Amino acid sequence: MGSLTFNMTVGLIVAGLSTVAHAARLETVAPFPKPESGFTRQVIHLAPKPQEENFQVEVLAGKTLTVDCNRQRLGGILEEKNLQGWGYPFYRLEKVIGPMSTRMACPDGKSKQEFVPVVGDGFLLRYNSKLPIVLYVPKDIEVRYRIWSASSTVEKAVQE
Repeated sequence: MGSLTFNMTVGLIVAGLSTVAHAARLETVAPFPKPESGFTRQVIHLAPKPQEENFQVEVLAGKTLTVDCNRQRLGGILEEKNLQGWGYPFYRLEKVIGPMSTRMACPDGKSKQEFVPVVGDGFLLRYNSKLPIVLYVPKDIEVRYRIWSASSTVEKAVQE
């Protein structure tokens, strides 16, 4: 049991150092502004990949809400801004509306906790491991992401 506790402690320390290293890296890249009151700055660091043009990053900003059997969504627009003097992009989610929901009757009446994403424009970004993806979002919003990759199969259109 002692070695398990030691391993968990070492893992937490390494995870903490990794977070500190990422935070320090952002400051060495460019002077991204501190978040305004009511907002947080969240950062995504991407690993280098061969042929990065074949990948995209889907930003999943949202909240964990109590939901029923209906599909829930929040609404918003992720706007790309430019870091003056540097030309680096950063992103701002100004306003989140909702939740919006389908209106199906839920026969079981059960509810559960589920991550509800914001849907709208601007959430699919180019993959670029050379720059962090810097996002400014309202304090109650969590940012997750997933990587999309292109298929190696390329189809040809048919003339009709």
